Formats: sequence, structure tokens, C-alpha cells
Amino acid sequence: MPVAIVVMGVSGCGKSTLGEALAARLGTPFIEGDALHPAANIAKMAAGIPLDDTDRRPFLEAVADALQAAGPGAVAACSALKRAYRDLLRSRAGCVTFVLPTMDRALLAARINIRQNHFMPATLLDTQLTTLEPPTPDERAICIDGSLPTTAQVEAVLAALKNTQDGHDDPERRTL
Repeated sequence: MPVAIVVMGVSGCGKSTLGEALAARLGTPFIEGDALHPAANIAKMAAGIPLDDTDRRPFLEAVADALQAAGPGAVAACSALKRAYRDLLRSRAGCVTFVLPTMDRALLAARINIRQNHFMPATLLDTQLTTLEPPTPDERAICIDGSLPTTAQVEAVLAALKNTQDGHDDPERRTL
């Protein structure tokens, strides 16, 4: 059964790049979570002010609704930093597999600093890292090395998904 996939993580981890590549490979729609932020959220982040749970709720609801509207198999990029955020996504979108590209802070900061025309400043990275609650063993999650080339990340995710479908792997959590 096709499931929704959310590429999650802090700013700079490659959510959009991986999400687009994964969706293309799977032949499914890609949903850019950044495009679903309310204007007030974008202004707040651009000013260097971190979002709180109240700010994030309409954004998360919009991502979940977009996943559900896209039909089975869609891929979205969405930070989903806390368990509560992932629970909200699951409650509205149904079965969701999360993919978390991980890397060290220095690489994340370097990636953020070279981005052009993005509202998220590097000054919010430490806040995001503090907020991040990595998926727990009871969540459907695939953790991968975000410093790998995008094609290698896509292959790692596809292999983990295949192992889950074939019953050869723990369907709740894998780290690659």
C-alpha cells in the first residue's frame, strides 16, 4: 500500500532536494512544505524569530491536508521537528513514513549560508537543533546520512522501503 512520505529535519538538511528526487523516482507528487507556511510565519522566521507550536499548527495542517489531497504515495518536505508535529501529520494524513537526513551542525550551517533567497536564517539553526526530537522506535522512520549525494540518499530510502514491504526489516525504524 503506498504511503505518504515526509522528508523531515532541520533547515539545511536537504529536505526539499531529497524530497523532489524521491518523488521523481517514485513517480509521485512532491509537496514543498515551505510554500505552505502562512505569510506571518515566513515574516517571523525571516526576522530571526523562531516559530512556536501555535505558529506551526496551521502549517502542519496544510502539509497534512496537501498530502491527503495528493493521494497515496505523495512526498512532502516538512521539518516535523517534534513528535507532536509528526503525530498531527499522521492524524490528518494517515499512514506516513518519515525520512530524516542527518548531518553535523557545521555542514548544516554551511548549507544554510550558501542558500539564496530563502527566508530561514542561519541564526535559527541552533533553535531547530534544540527542538528536534528524533523519531523514536515506535514511529515509521528511516534515518539516513544526509551528507551522502542525493542519489545515494534516494537509493537508501528506496532500499529501506523495499525491505519493509518485503518483511525483511523492522517496519518501525531503520538507520542507514
